[in-house]
Amino acid sequence: MLLIGERILLTLWVGGMWVVGYLVAPTLFSMLEKSIAGNVAGQLFTLLSYLGLFCGSLLIIGLASRVGAQVTQHWMLWVLLAMLVIILISQFVLQPMMAELKATGLTDLNRSEFGKLHGVASVLFLINSLLGLSLVISQK
Repeated sequence: MLLIGERILLTLWVGGMWVVGYLVAPTLFSMLEKSIAGNVAGQLFTLLSYLGLFCGSLLIIGLASRVGAQVTQHWMLWVLLAMLVIILISQFVLQPMMAELKATGLTDLNRSEFGKLHGVASVLFLINSLLGLSLVISQK
């Protein structure tokens, strides 16, 4: 069971993922020109990534301080670590690759590559949001 501060961190992080990913981003794309919506959504996802790295790290520290040496046997550690790895891959591998393609101009040739990278990033975001939901649901 998480302490109140940890519950707040988890709520901020996971709630942010669900709001930005499934409410704000689709709304942006339905209301704005695609390139503007993409730029705004990209900034929001970047901020969300840094928030996730911060909250996830603090949650791991909190878990380790409560559980002690048995932390490596706790399922929550592995979920949090998986979430952090997904953020690192998305933010520091996929996002720079997509930014590079956008900077060169999206032609028919690289638009397909951008779409594939965006698809991978979307699947990773879905996995992360479901992993986060599992942490929220597990709290009593």
